[in-house]
Amino acid sequence: MLLRRTAFFALLLSPCLGVQAALADTVAGALPVAAAGGAVAAPPSSVEGALMQFVPLFLIFAVFYFFLIRPQQKRFEQQKKTLEALRRGDAVITAGGVHGTVVKVDGEDVVVEIADGVRVKVVKSTISTVQAKTVPVAANNDATK
Repeated sequence: MLLRRTAFFALLLSPCLGVQAALADTVAGALPVAAAGGAVAAPPSSVEGALMQFVPLFLIFAVFYFFLIRPQQKRFEQQKKTLEALRRGDAVITAGGVHGTVVKVDGEDVVVEIADGVRVKVVKSTISTVQAKTVPVAANNDATK
């Protein structure tokens, strides 16, 4: 009875027609409705309602994972492989935009020649792009003959 009285006053006092329709649907959904067999339909359980409330959050997380997180992890792994394969003679670009050629790879540091006689020591992780890879020199078997 209290629900019907509250819904009645809410409908009278609400100035917006859209709010009136939403309230009317809410009140109509809250009242038990007789099914075709004459039985009263049971309201959904609170567990189902709670699970249905989290379904959009799970979908949003899935979209973020497959479109943002996973590609970024793949890109990071590719960058890591590229930096591990870095060797002398490779043309590189640093994160600061400096172009140069690798002269020496020393652990986590790389010596890059940016002009004739100008060498800069940079941290390997600051190299953003390897423009041209050098071809490894094949062993010359004819030199031993």
